[in-house]
Amino acid sequence: MKQLHHIRITPREIMLDGQAVRTAGEGLALLKNAYQTHIGEYPKFHKMDGLCKLGFVASDLLLQAEGTRNFDGDGHVQEAEAREDRAVILFNRSGSLETDRQYQATIDAVSGYYPSPALFVYTLSNIVTGEICIRNGYRGESSFYVLPGKDLALMEQMVDESFMDESMRSALWGWVDYTGEHDFEAEMYLSEK
Repeated sequence: MKQLHHIRITPREIMLDGQAVRTAGEGLALLKNAYQTHIGEYPKFHKMDGLCKLGFVASDLLLQAEGTRNFDGDGHVQEAEAREDRAVILFNRSGSLETDRQYQATIDAVSGYYPSPALFVYTLSNIVTGEICIRNGYRGESSFYVLPGKDLALMEQMVDESFMDESMRSALWGWVDYTGEHDFEAEMYLSEK
């Protein structure tokens, strides 16, 4: 497997291929600023939970390093650029626990009880892979695995196994863990067979 690009995001910085990405703020504010400064034009971003925002920003900046993409009016890659040969494979240790807690709070609320449908959809950690695939027109493998801890060797092995499928030529993969607006990490790679 050949690594093409790498991004690492923490609550204090964004590093893309070893270079700092200009942004402001810390924590969730850093992600929002990175979106506004370097991405923009994807209305669903503001509805996303923290895990999705983290994965979305990391993947979009990583894919910008690959080259220019053309988007339609809804912020999705144009149909001509859709591809079936790229997998999206993500891992973390906490699933969607932060959103699960927020959703449970809407259930537990004695006054104003109303389980939030806007939060419910994000109680599935694989929603982040779906958002990345929808945005970029990827129709290949899309997987999200919860591991006991960050294990790069195991993650690489799983990506290598996805390359056993003859149709997969590249993968956007890595670690995307979000447990709070000041406690998260993304380390993602763009690799090819």
